[in-house]
Amino acid sequence: MGYILNIETATKNCSVSISKEGKTIVLKELNSGEYSHAEKLHEFIKQVTDEVGIELSELKAVAVSKGPGSYTGLRIGVSAAKGLCFALEIPLISINTLQILALSISISEGVVIPLLDARRMEVYSSVFNSKNESLREVKAEIITEDSFKEYLNIQKVYFVGDGVEKCKGIITHKNATFIDDKLPSANEMSKLSFEKLKKNGIEDVAYFEPFYLKDFVAIKSKK
Repeated sequence: MGYILNIETATKNCSVSISKEGKTIVLKELNSGEYSHAEKLHEFIKQVTDEVGIELSELKAVAVSKGPGSYTGLRIGVSAAKGLCFALEIPLISINTLQILALSISISEGVVIPLLDARRMEVYSSVFNSKNESLREVKAEIITEDSFKEYLNIQKVYFVGDGVEKCKGIITHKNATFIDDKLPSANEMSKLSFEKLKKNGIEDVAYFEPFYLKDFVAIKSKK
């Protein structure tokens, strides 16, 4: 079906991959602890195409992580993806950021709850089964000791993402397992973008916008 360029910039991980038939061929990513997307994204795009040995004109589609996540990160990734799709006249595919994150671990039973850090004690969350199928819509919610009890009371629950740190001291249920050091990656996008393109699940490039979930709030610099 051809090469797909996958772009993931919803968190501090700036991640780009080239995939074919749902398999990652080349991956470039950097999580420096800061948002380096403006400096690194186009550099990574050139690096992955050069390493595979193709021109941008040989791409079949561009896939982008659509959110929720960082307002600035999403805006940078989506702008780059839309620009490429316009210029190359190829389809734009959008992938739920939390679904990408959920696919970063493999389970045989129970559910995966991907968590992305939001403001204060809030996280962006969703719920997926062992087949990476969505069981609940995306929410922005404040973490309490009763969070996700409807899942924890009946099965193993695997929490993954940079929102995990907010939950460790609050959610103490015996069925809770916390997976550290995981962020959404263009590596996991490869399978999802291929499946979506096969089903012609493409976006209108002119009108597509990231899924911010919450309004942007400017924060004063501490400098």
